[in-house]
Amino acid sequence: MTRPSLLNRLTFRQLQVFQAVHRQQSYSRAAEQLGLTQPAVSAQIRQLEQALEQPLFKYAGKTLHVLPAADALAASVTSIFGQVSSLQMELSEIAGTIRGELNLAAVSTAQYVVPHILARFRARYPEVTIRLRVCNRSQALERLAERRDDLVIMGMVPQDAQLAFMPILDNEMIPVVWPGHPLLTADKPSLEDFARHYVLMREPGSGTRTAFEEFAARERVSLPHTIELGTNEAIKQGIMAHLGVAVLPRLAVQLEIASGLLASPKLPGFPLKRSWCTVYPKDRPPSPVTELFLRCVRELLPELNRHFSGPLEPMPGHSVVCLPAVDGQQF
Repeated sequence: MTRPSLLNRLTFRQLQVFQAVHRQQSYSRAAEQLGLTQPAVSAQIRQLEQALEQPLFKYAGKTLHVLPAADALAASVTSIFGQVSSLQMELSEIAGTIRGELNLAAVSTAQYVVPHILARFRARYPEVTIRLRVCNRSQALERLAERRDDLVIMGMVPQDAQLAFMPILDNEMIPVVWPGHPLLTADKPSLEDFARHYVLMREPGSGTRTAFEEFAARERVSLPHTIELGTNEAIKQGIMAHLGVAVLPRLAVQLEIASGLLASPKLPGFPLKRSWCTVYPKDRPPSPVTELFLRCVRELLPELNRHFSGPLEPMPGHSVVCLPAVDGQQF
């Protein structure tokens, strides 16, 4: 009896689950990414192994090992899904409407910039589903390694990694204090003067924290009094409450400084300058929708730099596209 061809024994769902397990090298993390239970993931992999008549993974203790057949399948699956994505784009263009998904991750400091870009992108391609996850730099690097997103927007891109990146905007970090703070009227205040206060910091893995700690180390200035707070918003509230001082992205405090809630003393060496970049692994070429987003960003670069060098306000030149009415209701 002739055995059915491999084409008739595979499903896209099996390949999707396999790709997640292969990239995450973990059943539990793959299940979390896909919104499935771990037994459901295990069942899909077991069915796929039966169809291929080859084992794909094996456990040694608690460590999941990737077998040669899995690496061979992974290369084909990437190609297959790339072709499907291209087909979806081609069919969308034939229909006159671009559809697809754009999965982004951005470091928390970039959250003040990315929505402005997304607004322009969505005005051009309203049928594209957009998902944005905000994380710190350490988590962004982890997501890159695990291939969890189409694109990551971050600063301080590792130079030794196999990553393709494009700088999009300067990220200036400045010292921030409360209005009336003695450093604002001091004669030539120094970093040492700043460090004598309690310094409010983000968590380890934060790009802003790393940049400031590296700067202080280069200047041979210790930071003996620090308080760790989890978000930029918590740090801003802490400064307003006179809990301490901090170094934060200019864009994160621009509105508060303009309204007189916070202030920035002039210290030597500031602002610290880094660049936000779009980043993706070189071995995972951008999908067609991601290419459209990157093209949109490249076209916006001059406008982005002009806009964010001045007072913070909505970027001009785009309109909100409303969803169609359903049963007489407008959303």
